[in-house]
Amino acid sequence: MVKAELKNYRQSPRKVRLVADLIRGKKAEDALTLLDFTVKRSSDPLRKLLESAIANAKHNFDIPVNELFVKEIRVDEGPTLKRFRARAFGRASGIKKRTSRVLINLDKIVSNTKKEVSKKDSVDSKESKEFTKETAKDSSNKTTAKKTTKKAVTKTSKK
Repeated sequence: MVKAELKNYRQSPRKVRLVADLIRGKKAEDALTLLDFTVKRSSDPLRKLLESAIANAKHNFDIPVNELFVKEIRVDEGPTLKRFRARAFGRASGIKKRTSRVLINLDKIVSNTKKEVSKKDSVDSKESKEFTKETAKDSSNKTTAKKTTKKAVTKTSKK
């Protein structure tokens, strides 16, 4: 797994996540092309970060670009710069200038292999489902079987 991180990027994480969601799970080459044609301010820094992660993969692990995909891209909040804006009648209101931290993890593409499920596992899961259904039926029968009986009121005469 190859990592690259961008710290204290001066744009709100909410806006950066819009672009990050576009490239999550894509091949590295496709993600670069996608970022080239994305018209958002955060697309350029994310492209540079992705190129840095690809360079790390080539230099440190000798992995070619066509074998890489974006396994994880996470956008977290960085430190918030607090400023104020002057308002009417001598008042001031706060402004939060938010920053982002972006982490990209790249991984090698593994060939698709089908996972074989043994018959024993599938039978056990069916039995457990049937068992839960039976218990639900039993509990519902108990609640409907209850009947309330009225107690006879007896009047006693005073002597």
